[in-house]
Amino acid sequence: MVSWQIGNNVLEIVQGDITEQDTDAIVNAANSRLAPGGGVCGAIHRAAGPKLAMACAQIGGCPTGEVRVTEGFNLKAKYVFHAVGPVYRGAPEDAELLASCYRESLKKAVEMGLASISFPAISTGIFGYPIREAAEVALNCIAEFLRTCSAGLKVRMVLFSKPDFEVHREVLHHLMSGREG
Repeated sequence: MVSWQIGNNVLEIVQGDITEQDTDAIVNAANSRLAPGGGVCGAIHRAAGPKLAMACAQIGGCPTGEVRVTEGFNLKAKYVFHAVGPVYRGAPEDAELLASCYRESLKKAVEMGLASISFPAISTGIFGYPIREAAEVALNCIAEFLRTCSAGLKVRMVLFSKPDFEVHREVLHHLMSGREG
């Protein structure tokens, strides 16, 4: 684990399974239909149980860059934030849509009075976002948000694979060495 104090907030990077996180909320790398899928989305739906898919079906869908919230059902987390990241095309708006997933999730967590939230590397699976570029967008967005946040929020990036964890660790190290927390 790598940890960085930003004001009275904390940003952590861990290697692990997002479905096992004991944070108040976990973020699902969702598709726009909020339907069960593969990768992180499939793992979260399997761990949460069938009520998650029913709750998502009642919501109906979510545009790219936005977030919808459901209960966590059988997960340790009380809530699941469904963030729809962009399918990577190499276009300038890809980074803004990806950043919006993180920013909107963080805003929602603060609005709801949550103390902690865990994120996966949104859009880096089947949506094809290159891991280093995605890590730079995610960590810069989270750090920027936490610099202006007084909520005492713990934000955890949860990377399933060792290579993805290492990329995020390197990006965070670069970010930390370039700025004071």
